[in-house]
Amino acid sequence: MLGRLLRQASAARRFAESAIPALSRCSLRSYSSSTESQVPNSTFVEHLEDQAATTISIDRSGLYNPPEHSHEPTSDSELVKHLKGIIKFRGGPISVAEYMEEVLTNPKAGYYINRDVFGAEGDFITSPEVSQMFGEMIGVWAMCLWEQMGQPSRVNLVELGPGRGTLMADLLRGASKFKKFTDSLHLHMVECSPTLQNLQHCNLKCTEGDNNGENIEKRTISTIAGTPVSWHATLEQVPSGLPTIIIAHEFFDALPIHQFQRASHGWSEKMIDVAEDSLFRFVLSPRPTPATLYLMKRCKWAVPEEIEKLDQIEVCPKAMDLTHTIAQRISLDGGGALIIDYGLNGVVSDSLQAIRKHKFVNLLDSPGTADLSAYVDFASIRHSVEEASDDVSVHGPITQSQFLGSLGINFRVEALLQNCTDEQAESLRTGYWRLVGEGEAPFWEGPDEEAPIGMGTRYLAMAIVNKKQGVPVPFQ
Repeated sequence: MLGRLLRQASAARRFAESAIPALSRCSLRSYSSSTESQVPNSTFVEHLEDQAATTISIDRSGLYNPPEHSHEPTSDSELVKHLKGIIKFRGGPISVAEYMEEVLTNPKAGYYINRDVFGAEGDFITSPEVSQMFGEMIGVWAMCLWEQMGQPSRVNLVELGPGRGTLMADLLRGASKFKKFTDSLHLHMVECSPTLQNLQHCNLKCTEGDNNGENIEKRTISTIAGTPVSWHATLEQVPSGLPTIIIAHEFFDALPIHQFQRASHGWSEKMIDVAEDSLFRFVLSPRPTPATLYLMKRCKWAVPEEIEKLDQIEVCPKAMDLTHTIAQRISLDGGGALIIDYGLNGVVSDSLQAIRKHKFVNLLDSPGTADLSAYVDFASIRHSVEEASDDVSVHGPITQSQFLGSLGINFRVEALLQNCTDEQAESLRTGYWRLVGEGEAPFWEGPDEEAPIGMGTRYLAMAIVNKKQGVPVPFQ
């Protein structure tokens, strides 16, 4: 019996190998073992016993024919594979907001996570990197607010998305002569990138403090002004209970947005899918998505004429939610927040952009290698504040030029020009123009493509403060 079974099995294998030349022996073994794992052994044995060797037939319907495999290395990055994996797992496209969040802050391959993206050698330059005067003027604003708060002895000074830490370093350096102010501060840097945290630690000239013998964990101290520093992944992790001053410079523009496009049946959310050629592409959702609730809220805040003329709308749920958190924190603890970013004081249509090496590139091209950002909807921030609390007030937006000019940047640049070299003077004039000017600098004598472009009117400033403190400077 056993001998006949073995002979039949051997004959079946020889027949299969000769009848299916396209399958290698390795493939056949793989198929056999997978089949055996699915069919109980007793059934397999009974089936062979009932058939003669000359009448064995092969059922090819269950054979797995794998696609041709190339041993050439794939050109897809780990982030691209990850994004395609999400889309495949979902069985459909992902939102623009999900795409942005993965591209910018994916823990392993996000754009901001493992690199220094700022400055001339990076992909873009921010105002603190342009001139020390920017951070100094933010320090003037924070000190004025601190005085309006009654000069409290302990204050949380929070920066959202601190970049290299340049703004905060210049703020502390400029305010270091005002010891009562700097002694009251505890810095809280809200930053998710380990690489940027290290840069901030370096630029703030941090060291480990001794806590005067207290039996608690040693604190990190910025030696610029002897100020304690802590790092957090989110604003919610910053301890509450103290008056709080929040700085958000070019932070809201990187928050993930949802895009909606007007279609025949109404507004449809734009999504990102993988095309047949394996490239990313935009598609429209055939049905309402969860973000539609935020679109409805945004449309309710706008006048009908503002919506009717648009074919596309961008909404940023995370900006609305973050604004709620800021307003509630200020309502309970006192203090204020300053938001400076490029944007509009109204509904934003189609502003999402990708920047690599100071140039605009395709949004879907090589995700993770370019910065993604969108215009900030300042009107939406105002409505979110008003919705969150009756104890806070919102002021602005005003242009960055108006904001910095009212705080005294004109006097500061004149003072710095009194004692500097010709090279330093040129750098100061260029930086000043970039911060407060509009268009190309009129004094520029170098190559046209390198002419400094003013950000004075493209960037807007808005303040959120506890009503007990009155109207903050320079929004009176």
